[in-house]
Amino acid sequence: MLAFAGNSVLTRLALAETAIDPGAFVLLRLASGAAVLVFLTARKNSLSALRGPKRLSAALALSFYMLGFSYAYTKLETGAGALILFGVVQIVMFGVAVFTREPLPRYRVIGASIAFGGLCYLLVPTASLAMDPFAVGLMVLAGLGWGGYSIFGRNAGPSLPATAASFALSLPLCAAVVWFSTSAPPVITPYGVMLALLSGAVTSAMGYALWYWILPQISTSIASVSQLVVPVLAMAAGMVFLEEVLTIKFIVACGLVVSGVAISLGLHRSLHLK
Repeated sequence: MLAFAGNSVLTRLALAETAIDPGAFVLLRLASGAAVLVFLTARKNSLSALRGPKRLSAALALSFYMLGFSYAYTKLETGAGALILFGVVQIVMFGVAVFTREPLPRYRVIGASIAFGGLCYLLVPTASLAMDPFAVGLMVLAGLGWGGYSIFGRNAGPSLPATAASFALSLPLCAAVVWFSTSAPPVITPYGVMLALLSGAVTSAMGYALWYWILPQISTSIASVSQLVVPVLAMAAGMVFLEEVLTIKFIVACGLVVSGVAISLGLHRSLHLK
């Protein structure tokens, strides 16, 4: 979850300061992530595992996420973007859990509702918070993509080659979209490149490989709820790195989200609370 929040902060830092344009950021992020993941896969003598189930589907889902995420963050703030993204992800993944008739204990549904309510409260529209509708739509698209990518990861096989294949296949797909949708010369600075490479090689490559390793070991609903802490982490990091202001609303919302996630994961049961 820290890696996911880190991606929001790194992307927002790069795009808010116009250190790099979103198309170049996406391509550098994917290229650096693919390079690291393929290298590690080769070191483990697992290159043959790059071919596996749902590789193209996962790559398409990752492409929707990467493009929507980066272009949306040209207009959205860190916490707002993360809220929209993972709110949509929860709806997608909980919907899949219901459709596949995954057991959903009452406490998990209640906890997820509390956490999601905390996130909604965190960004209730106010005079000081206005969001660009097109950017919101792009982040919704990113949420659909990430939800699909997470679903495909449950049956993708070994996590490292599966993630490497997704990045490698997604790169030309995103390059084609960026090429045909951009007419002006790209904006690229050393600072923007550094942030893109850090996002790709570390918080994306390593974070996503770990996520694909974890996914088969937990239920879809738990995977969904766990990600609801990301907007809180992202907004907290935004306060540190982007000088966003700490508010009472953030403290209350943070308490609701953490409590809801704890209930959903069954921590109250381990404490013998009824």
